[in-house]
Formats: sequence, C-alpha cells, structure tokens
Amino acid sequence: MSLSRLFPHPMLSVLLTVIWLLMVNAPSVGHLVLGAFFGWGIALLCSGFMLEVPRLRRPLRLCRYLLMVLWDIVIANLHVARLVLGPTRKLRPAFVEVPMDIDNEFILSVLACILSLTPGTVSSGLSNDHKTLLLHGLDVPDDQELITELKARYEAPLMEIFECSRT
Repeated sequence: MSLSRLFPHPMLSVLLTVIWLLMVNAPSVGHLVLGAFFGWGIALLCSGFMLEVPRLRRPLRLCRYLLMVLWDIVIANLHVARLVLGPTRKLRPAFVEVPMDIDNEFILSVLACILSLTPGTVSSGLSNDHKTLLLHGLDVPDDQELITELKARYEAPLMEIFECSRT
C-alpha cells in the first residue's frame, strides 16, 4: 500500500488534529494522539468523496476575486432588500440554464456556491454531463444578459485563477 493511499489528505489530517486540540482545550499527549488518529481516520474515510482541487495559478487574482465576490454580496443584499420591500409586481423571477465552460468538479462547486451566496440567485441543479447549471434568479429581466454577466464576472476569472481547461 502506497503512502499516498495510507495518508490521502495530509493537510486535512493536520487541520482536523489542530481543530480537535482546540476543541478539547486541554493539550496533552493523549489528546494529540487521539486528534491525530481522528484526523487520519476521517481523511481516510472521506478520501473517496473529496474532489481534486486544481493547482492555483494566480493567487493574487484569487484575493481580488474574493473581494469582488464579497462586494457583490453586499450590493446584491441591498438590491434584494429593495425588491422585497417594494411592490411584488416588479419581480421577474426565472429559472435560467447557464452553459458551463468549466470541466473541473471542484471549480463548478465553487461557482455554484458563489452564485448561491449572492442574494437573489440560487444554484438549483447541474446537468448530468456538468455542462449546464440551472440557476434561479429573483429578478431576471433578460436571460441572455444574466448568462453573459455570470460567465464574464464569475466563471472566466475562476478559470484564469485555477488551472482548469475549457471544454
């Protein structure tokens, strides 16, 4: 059995061990051994469910991207508050199928989470071939405009930040 199969996610094991030591709040050799065992065991049991994370190509761009996403969340909160407190007849909810260029499952998950974190949009599903993301928007005046904005603002930068190919 290879070392990588025995210790599939060493950083996760270390992180879980540290979390265990912080939770018990009584550092001792016994707790360190128990935390290390739990960290190793959990990582080993979950290794079949873990997605492969592509290599980070542009870390500074990632920081800028995260700040942009946080800003978008704040602005979307204000926009949704205005929509919800205003007349409901102005709402134009819709389901939109967004074609995906990303082929990496981890990056698709990140994108779906970002879109769901932004108030007013919820990722509702992903097609079996992972080529189409079903998105629900609270206020969608034009489907194609929304698709173009999401692909340019969220999908394209993720593909630039991480090493993932276009389909």
